[in-house]
Amino acid sequence: MTIRSTTERLFKEGLSEAQVPVPESLPDDLVLLKSGLDSIGFAVLVTRLESELGFDPFTLMSDPFYPRTFGELVGIYERFKDHAK
Repeated sequence: MTIRSTTERLFKEGLSEAQVPVPESLPDDLVLLKSGLDSIGFAVLVTRLESELGFDPFTLMSDPFYPRTFGELVGIYERFKDHAK
């Protein structure tokens, strides 16, 4: 699986668990704060991504950055994929 497909799958699982309508696809311009996931949902998503991908890019960044869109979220994971275990 790719980083994008793993992120999309886990994101959709989080939406489903939050009882939010799950779109068929997640466009890159989807605004995360308007997606239906709350802060706990995002924390769970990042934890699940770390478990499946083997790294947490947010702990590897020298400057903190909070992604605004789904595309930025995927981009962060793709940028740090060489740190996967």
